[in-house]
Amino acid sequence: MKAFDVKKGTVITHDKRTWQIRDVQRSTPTGRGGNTTFRFALYQIGTDVKLDLSLRSDDEVNEVELTKRAASFSYMDGDSYVFLDNDDYTPYTFEPALVPELKDYLIEGLQGCFALIVDEQPLALALPQFVELRIVDTPPYMKGASATGRTKPAKLQTGLEVQVPEFIENGELVRVSTETGEYGGRA
Repeated sequence: MKAFDVKKGTVITHDKRTWQIRDVQRSTPTGRGGNTTFRFALYQIGTDVKLDLSLRSDDEVNEVELTKRAASFSYMDGDSYVFLDNDDYTPYTFEPALVPELKDYLIEGLQGCFALIVDEQPLALALPQFVELRIVDTPPYMKGASATGRTKPAKLQTGLEVQVPEFIENGELVRVSTETGEYGGRA
C-alpha cells in the first residue's frame, strides 16, 4: 500500500513491529518538483510507545490483514477492559495503554465497537463514531440571554468535558464524537 492511501486507524508493520496509525498529516511543498510528504503518528500495538514516521507519497507501507469483529463492553477486569464478541461471545481484553481514549467514552453496555484481530489476538479497538453520554454538571441556562450560538462547558458522566450550547441542562443525554471529542447534538 502506498503512503498516500494510508488512513487513521490503519495497522502496519514497520521495523518488524506492529503499529497503529493514530494521526496523519499531509505536507505539500510549494515549489516545482516537490513531493508530498506524509507524517504519521504510530503507536506500537500492545504498548504506549509512539513513533513519528515521515514518508513520501509513493513510499510503500506493509498493511496488516485485520479481522474486524463487532463487540460490546462487558466489564472491567482490574484495570483492563473486557469486550464480548457480539456473535460468539468471545472475550477480548484490552489494556489501558492499547485504548487510552476509551476512558472518556466508556459506559456500561457500550455498543457499536469493533475489535481489530490479528492472528486471533485483539490488537486494537475501534469506537463508534458517536456515543451518548449524560451531562452531570453544567451552568444553568439563563432565560433572556443572548440568542446567539454561545457555548458553555459541560462535564459528562465519564469525566470528559465538552462545550455545549447554552440551552443544554444537567441530566440531558448528548452525542459526542469519539474522533474529535466535541458535542454532536442532543441524543
